[in-house]
Amino acid sequence: MADWDIKKLRILRTLQERGTVTATAEALHMTPSAVSQQLSGLARSLGVTLLEAHGRRVRLTGAAQLVLRHAEAVFAQLERADADLLGYLQGEAGTVRVGAFSTAIPALVVPAVQELRRSHPGLAVTVREAEAEAAYELLAEGSVDLALSLAAHAPTPRDPKFSRVALLADPLDVALPAGHPLAAEPGLRLADLAGEPWIFGSSGPWSQITRAACESAGFVPEQAHSAADWNAIWAMVAAGMGVALVPRMARAGGLRAPGHGGGVALRVLHADQPRRHVIAAARRGSEAAPGLARVLAALRQAAAAQASTGRTGDDG
Repeated sequence: MADWDIKKLRILRTLQERGTVTATAEALHMTPSAVSQQLSGLARSLGVTLLEAHGRRVRLTGAAQLVLRHAEAVFAQLERADADLLGYLQGEAGTVRVGAFSTAIPALVVPAVQELRRSHPGLAVTVREAEAEAAYELLAEGSVDLALSLAAHAPTPRDPKFSRVALLADPLDVALPAGHPLAAEPGLRLADLAGEPWIFGSSGPWSQITRAACESAGFVPEQAHSAADWNAIWAMVAAGMGVALVPRMARAGGLRAPGHGGGVALRVLHADQPRRHVIAAARRGSEAAPGLARVLAALRQAAAAQASTGRTGDDG
C-alpha cells in the first residue's frame, strides 16, 4: 500500500495553489530545496511521477492531480476530526455513561439529559439502571463514567479511587392508608408509628434506610410485607396492609399523586424528617474531563430544582 504522508500532501496542494516551488517554500516557511526533497520523497512513496518540467518551472502531472483529488477528501475528513476533537476537549461532544438507581433516573438524570440536549446537543449521555451499591462496581470496572448512589452505601470520601459530589438530601415522607387514625394527626412524628406494620424491602439500601430511620426515632420497625417497587408499596399501603417511608424523589418516577389520592395519605414528618443523601461519584481524576463536568453540572441543576419543588412536600 502506498504511503500517504499528510504533511507532504499538504506541500503538494500548496504547490498546486501557488504555482512555483519558490512561492510554495515562502508560503510554508521552508527552503525551496526542502520543498523539492519532500515532494521527491512523496513521489517515491506513492510510486508515481508528481512533477514534470514545464519551461523553467514544474507542473503537476495527471497522477499528481489524481492524488490531490483524493487528498482533498482526506483533508476535509481531518478538518471534521479536528472539529470533533475540539468539541470533545471542550465538553461539547463525546459520550458520558451514567449508572443510577431507579428513582434517581426520572428525578435527576432525565432532567439533566433534557437540559444537555438543549444546551450541548453534541454531548451524548447513556444511562444504565443499577442498584446503589452496584453502581459503584460498574464505576470501578469502567462500565460507567459516573455513578449516582446513596451516601450510606458508597465508599468513604477517603477512598482514593473515587471522587464524590453531594447532589441532594432527599426527604422521606410516610405513607399511611387514607383511613388510618393517624392520617390527619397534627405534628405527626415517626415515633408515633412504632407499633405499625411496616412495608419495605427485605434487603438492600431501602431496607437499611428504613431500619436506620426508625431506629433513630427510637424503635425497630416490624416488617409486615416486603417490596422494592414503589407502586407495589403504594398499593399495599392503600389496601391498609401497613405504612411505609417514601422518598420524595419517587414522585418524579410515576408514583401515584401524593395526598389522599389512591387511598393513601402521604404525610411530611416535620419534626424529625429523615433523609437519604444522594451523591454522584466518578473515578478520581476523571471528574475534570469537560464532558463529564458538564453532566455533573446538569445533575446539580436538576438536584437544585428537585430540592426546590419538593422543599415543603405535601401534608395530607
